Amino acid sequence: MNTETVKTVADYVTENIKNAHLFKKHGIDFCCGGGVSLAQAAEKANVSLEILEKELQQTEMVSSPGYDYKNWKLDFLTDHIINVHHHYVEENIPLLIQYSARVAKVHGRQRPELIKIQQLFTKVAQELSAHLRKEELILFPFIKKLVKAQEEATPVAQPQFGKIDNPIKMMETEHDEAGAIFKEIADLSDNYTCPEWACNTYKALYSKLEEFENDLHHHVHLENNILFPKAIQLERSLTN
Repeated sequence: MNTETVKTVADYVTENIKNAHLFKKHGIDFCCGGGVSLAQAAEKANVSLEILEKELQQTEMVSSPGYDYKNWKLDFLTDHIINVHHHYVEENIPLLIQYSARVAKVHGRQRPELIKIQQLFTKVAQELSAHLRKEELILFPFIKKLVKAQEEATPVAQPQFGKIDNPIKMMETEHDEAGAIFKEIADLSDNYTCPEWACNTYKALYSKLEEFENDLHHHVHLENNILFPKAIQLERSLTN
């Protein structure tokens, strides 16, 4: 049996993070919705499977994978997520709040979708800020305890939240919600396409929103498809 046929979209991105750009180009969700086969993703995105497979082969030939996230120790991966992706979110939320408010105020009457975009980003910003705190204060410290217990061959006390599946399911649900909001923002902005007359702040808003969404996709991919499954597996191996 050809194992390539059972690989998921998430698997392709896990093996080579640069495949994420290819899927993004075709509008294929590789993070929250990455658990589908290439054929299913191609059909949903209305893209030729043959073309998609050819482009993936070309990506593999012309570029080597970047960081080998799937082989990183879980405590190191959690630190990477905090230092790179959590920091990015925290640093860019205030800027995007400012941009979206200014553009909505100046151009909202002419382009009412800008008011909706401002409201949606304010909502997702609040939700993400709370989400990051839960990961940093509850989930990630427990993952580090699991790693330490494995290294030192010591037992780990069961946390108040029970099995690690419980907070992980909550985090994944929140990932889905954030992804849905950004899909709505992308639709409202015609995939971040500015009108010809747009001022520089308008252009900066759309550019930064697209950058923020791309970072979020990478961030969620690292957690949903690498960190979380491995953490669940590690906990099970320690309790069996």
